[in-house]
Amino acid sequence: MNQVILLAALLLASNVISSEAAPGTRPNILHIHADDHRADGLRALGNPLLHTPNLDSLVERGMTFTHCYTMGSMIGAVCTPSRTMMLTGRSWHRIPKARDAAPNAADPATFLPRVIAAAGYQTWHMGKQGNGFPAGLQQFETSVIDDAHGKTPETDRAHCSQRLADRTIAFLKSRPASPEAKPFYIYLAPPVPHDPRSAEPQFHQLYDPAKVPLPAAFLPQHPFNNGEMSVRDEQLAPWPRTPADTKQQLADYYSCVTGLDHHIGRIFAELKASGQWDNTIIIFSGDNGLSLGEHGLFGKQNLYEFGGMHVPLVIAGPGIPKGKTDALVYLMDLFPTFADFAGAKIPAGVEGKSLLPVLTGKATKVRDVLYTGYRDCQRAIRDERWKLIRYPLVDRTQLFDLSTDPHELNNLAAQPEHQVKLTELTARLQKEMVAHADLYPLTVTQPQPAEWTPPPAGTALKNKKKAK
Repeated sequence: MNQVILLAALLLASNVISSEAAPGTRPNILHIHADDHRADGLRALGNPLLHTPNLDSLVERGMTFTHCYTMGSMIGAVCTPSRTMMLTGRSWHRIPKARDAAPNAADPATFLPRVIAAAGYQTWHMGKQGNGFPAGLQQFETSVIDDAHGKTPETDRAHCSQRLADRTIAFLKSRPASPEAKPFYIYLAPPVPHDPRSAEPQFHQLYDPAKVPLPAAFLPQHPFNNGEMSVRDEQLAPWPRTPADTKQQLADYYSCVTGLDHHIGRIFAELKASGQWDNTIIIFSGDNGLSLGEHGLFGKQNLYEFGGMHVPLVIAGPGIPKGKTDALVYLMDLFPTFADFAGAKIPAGVEGKSLLPVLTGKATKVRDVLYTGYRDCQRAIRDERWKLIRYPLVDRTQLFDLSTDPHELNNLAAQPEHQVKLTELTARLQKEMVAHADLYPLTVTQPQPAEWTPPPAGTALKNKKKAK
C-alpha cells in the first residue's frame, strides 16, 4: 500500500511541476530568502527552542534539503555573491560583477526574474537590496526595497518583517481573481535575522538569554588564524567570547526568526483566503549561514557546517513529496529548478543543476561532492561523510568525519590512519577548484604564523554599539 501511495505522489509531482505543463496549470512560485539564516534555524530543522510554527509547516509537508550551501565568497559580505549566484545560476568565480567586462559581464535577459517573466509569469520582489545583486533585482517587474541594516530607526527595524508581510499581502490582494491571470513569482528577501537583531517586543520576550543553551562547539576563541579573524561580523562579540554575551546574541537572533515566522504566517493565510495556496510552490532558504559562538566565531566568513556556507532549503507545494534528502546542493541550483517549475528555457552559462530529479524521485543526488571557499584563505570539500578544510595562508588542514562528529570537534588530519582520505579529498578539492575557475593555490611558499592575538579589549563592544 505504501508503494502505491508513493508512486501516485511521484506521478502527481511529475505532472504538476513538469517543464511541459500547460500555462493554466503552472504553479505560482513564492521564494522566501532570509538573511543570515542558519541551516538549523527552525524548530523543525533541529532547534527545539525556536517558535516557528508557520515555516515548520513547510518542513512537515514538503521536501527538506539538509545539505544545501552557497558556494563561496570573495568578500566579507557573503550575501552579495550568494544572491548573485542564485539569480544568475553561475558559480562564484563566474558571476557578473559591477563594471566588469567580458567574460564576467552578463546579459540581464539571462537573470532569473527575466527568464521566469519570459515564461509568462508576473515577477515581484520585496525586501533586501543592499548586498543583494541590485542589477538582478532591477529585472523584476516590480521591486519594493526595504533594507533595515542600520539605515532606519530602531523601531522601524523591529517592524521590517511586518512591513514585508503587509506589502506582500497587498500585492496578492491586487492581483485579478481571473483563472486567466498570470502565475506569480515572488522573491521575498527579508533583511533578518541579520544584525542588528531587532524584533517586536513580544518576540524578544519569548527568549530568556539565561535559558538559552550554548552551541555544542562553543569556544572562547578560534584555535588559529583562519585568515579573517577580525572582520566586521567577528567584532560584534567581545574576545574572548563569553557565555553571557553568546546567549544574549542567540536570544536576539531567535527573536528575529520568530518574528519573521509570525509575519510569514500572515502571508500564508492570505494565500489560503485567496484560493492560491494549493497552486503555490513555496521555497524557504537563506543566503548564507552564521556562526553564533561555534569555534569561537560570530560571522559567516568561515567554512564550518554551523558557519557561513551551510543554509536551509525547504520546498513545499503541489506535487512536492514530503521528506528529507541529504543530496549535496547549491543555492544556484534554484535557478534551473525554478525554470523547470515555470516551464522556462534555461539560458546558456547556467551552472546550477535542477533539483527536479530529486523532487520527483528520479534521482537521489545531483553531485557526488560539494566544494566551498572564502577569499584566498579557506577552501573546503565534503562528500556524504567526510569534510576537509584547507587554510593555505597558515598551512593548516582540518579533516572531520561528519557521520560521528557533526559539530566538527575532532580534527583527524594528523592521524596516520586517515592520510589516504586526506590525500584523496585534497586531490578532489583541486579538481573542483579547476572546474569552477578557482585559481587560488592550496599551498603558499611563505605561510603566515597560525597564532592570532585579538584586538585590544573593548574593540568588539565598541563596534557592536556602532552596529546597533
